[in-house]
Amino acid sequence: MPHRSRLAGFIIDCNTDDLDAAADFWSQALGAAVVDRDAGDDTAQYQSLGRTRGGLSVEVQKVDHPSRVHLDIEADDIDAEAARLEKLGARRVGFVKRWWVMEAPTGQRFCVVRMKEPDRDPPPNVWD
Repeated sequence: MPHRSRLAGFIIDCNTDDLDAAADFWSQALGAAVVDRDAGDDTAQYQSLGRTRGGLSVEVQKVDHPSRVHLDIEADDIDAEAARLEKLGARRVGFVKRWWVMEAPTGQRFCVVRMKEPDRDPPPNVWD
């Protein structure tokens, strides 16, 4: 059965004790307002910067690992998308709450998350 996916945006992982300050820095650096200081939940601390001019979502996340930037691919079927990416050489690192953490053949980590707004532009890719 076909599924759809596209680049959703970027997560700025910050190893910090002050998520407000980190979000404020990236908000000002990128010219994107902090739109949700409480975007996370009990197990993850996020602040959402909203969509950039290109329509991408940017979030700042408090993490315990070294600071880095990772991307999210959104899909209407995350298991099918993870399987498609595995065929391309990626590997599943683990399932976290409601998304797959993946690793590219070149070592970069990224996540496959549920599609939030399937009808927004740009339209998602359709995969068999």
